[in-house]
Amino acid sequence: MSAPASDDGARHLGPLVGDLARFLAEDLGRRPSLHRAEPGAPVPLSIDDVDELLTRRSLRAPAFRLVRDGEPLPTSTYTRTGRIGGVMVRDLPDVGRVLELVARGATLVVQGLHRYWPPVTELCRALEDVLGHPVQANAYLTPPGNRGLDVHHDTHDVLALQLAGRKHWVVHEPAVSAPLPSQPWSADRHVAGPLVLDTELAPGDCLYLPRGTPHAAETTDDVSLHLTIGIRPVTWFDVLRRAVDHAADEPAFREALPAGFADDPEGLAIELGARLGDAAAWLEGLDAATLADEVVAGFRTSQQPRLDGQLRRLLELDAVDDDRVARRRDGVHVRTVVAGDRVEVRLADRTVSFPAAVAREIEELVSGRRVPVAELDRLDRSSRAVLVRRLVREGVLELDPAGAPARA
Repeated sequence: MSAPASDDGARHLGPLVGDLARFLAEDLGRRPSLHRAEPGAPVPLSIDDVDELLTRRSLRAPAFRLVRDGEPLPTSTYTRTGRIGGVMVRDLPDVGRVLELVARGATLVVQGLHRYWPPVTELCRALEDVLGHPVQANAYLTPPGNRGLDVHHDTHDVLALQLAGRKHWVVHEPAVSAPLPSQPWSADRHVAGPLVLDTELAPGDCLYLPRGTPHAAETTDDVSLHLTIGIRPVTWFDVLRRAVDHAADEPAFREALPAGFADDPEGLAIELGARLGDAAAWLEGLDAATLADEVVAGFRTSQQPRLDGQLRRLLELDAVDDDRVARRRDGVHVRTVVAGDRVEVRLADRTVSFPAAVAREIEELVSGRRVPVAELDRLDRSSRAVLVRRLVREGVLELDPAGAPARA
């Protein structure tokens, strides 16, 4: 089961993985792959950008942290107190101390860049659209000749994009296939398989590692900056767990185990066999379409709302009238569902309800086409302006600039 990549997703993911169709069909979730830099590929983060984030943006821990020899340094050794408004905070960077520790060999980790650094935010949003899984990003600035963690696996997929300098990577066959977050690497229990890749990444190179792929990396004689893009997959186990949660609605599954069950394991096994049969029959009766809606909604609500530029739109709501043209905002996912006498507009982070009488107009407005407000002529002038204003306020629509032609 797969979905075609959006143009925006292909534009961002293609330079990281090469042949996008091949990557999605053959590599994603299956095997490591390495794609060498493409000329002119955009760079979402530079060393100068990291300098600005650290020295001018007042990041607060844990948006940044320091690691040495694979072990995190205590935040108290490189943070300070400061006042923001009338509140004293204790997690601001002691910039001089941070720079000193980096110069002495510590790795600076800038975390959660998908939330606040626009080029990385745009990249991660596009990858979420094409992959259908939550995406996050951290950057690692490592001085020359330093190693990161020992060989280990992650419980999410990784795209390691080298941004500056060079880094040496070793990659092994998995010890655990597709581990869940509850199955992290343990040096006591896991042994990496045979070596499958021993390579050096240069700026623009990107290494893909499915979850469960043991790996380790260290810098060469250059300072290294790389972006780790984490893909946190929605698994069939997640879907099954969501389905089983519905069992709480069934009185039979809420019954207590019989008294004395701990002293009669054989009897418990017999009863458990019967109950498991009941559970299997109950699972077969679940409505797959409803469960699918819940899974999609769970993914959409994990995404950041796409509200870029929304402040100005809100300040210009009074300008909505028949002479304006509206369209759905780029990157905004909308689903409309008619339920009785209401139509629900389902967004990433909320559901907005309208009278079902305007369902046709809403479908037209969220279609992606440019819609002159005057053409919503089943409604009177005031009502169509109110509808468009509400959808602009909710972050669904934007207006063409005043004076733009009604038809492109």
